[in-house]
Amino acid sequence: MNINKFRSFLYVLAKILGDISAVKNGTVKKRIGRRVVGKATGKGIGKLFK
Repeated sequence: MNINKFRSFLYVLAKILGDISAVKNGTVKKRIGRRVVGKATGKGIGKLFK
């Protein structure tokens, strides 16, 4: 396993753990909203510097 695969595995694991934490704390709506805003921002910045 090279470093890139290990790194991406860690990011996926962190994402899953964050989802579990949000369910436990009752902040699922807030997490989903932030994820949507983050994706839109990332796409906008990507188009800006393309």
